[in-house]
Amino acid sequence: METLTQTTVEFDLAEKPVRELNQELHNPTATNYKVLNPRGEHSVAVGINDPIEVEIEGDVGYYCAGMHQHGTVTVNGMAGPGVAENMMSGTVHIKGHASQSAGATAHGGLLIIEGNASTRCGISLKGGDIVVKGNMGSKSAFMAQAGRIVVCGDAGEDIGDSIFEARLYIRGEVASLGADCVRKEMREEHREELVQLLKDAGMEEEANDEAYVDSFTRYGSARTLYNF
Repeated sequence: METLTQTTVEFDLAEKPVRELNQELHNPTATNYKVLNPRGEHSVAVGINDPIEVEIEGDVGYYCAGMHQHGTVTVNGMAGPGVAENMMSGTVHIKGHASQSAGATAHGGLLIIEGNASTRCGISLKGGDIVVKGNMGSKSAFMAQAGRIVVCGDAGEDIGDSIFEARLYIRGEVASLGADCVRKEMREEHREELVQLLKDAGMEEEANDEAYVDSFTRYGSARTLYNF
């Protein structure tokens, strides 16, 4: 990668198409980008593969920050379905709510959702981490294979259906658990893991509050649907 200029480039989607933005982000010339007037456009900032920072000022549509690696994408608004789908590394931060299938199939990296996450959050998760500071919808963590999901609020129905080795930390009420997903013991190693995830998500005060940390319950696989 060529040396990038330490500057912020503004990109106005009211004047230029998303394709042109993504082409720039695939071969960046600067370290920081500010995207104006996203107006719910789809596929904004997909395929980033460099340690750059992208700040999006407004709501985005489908598949924002999909296939993300190395960089940081911040959405100062809401995100449509499939945000951070198949992300590999880096950070995606949604300041508002996220629609269905947030973080689906993510292999790595951290997805932070300040608001609520809709249905099917973290389905088929393969190693990424997701921290939802609000509530999480039904059918989330379906067939989640690896990685961690933290929910600071409540969770919907059929959570963790057919889960493999992903770990779920949920603070609030769970409407119902899916097939093979059970409540599990919170050992010290899990507590330390949860504390670090909260810190990574910017929740330093909560992470240092023992009562807050102790209010979470861990869920995972009963391991009855597959053989080792």
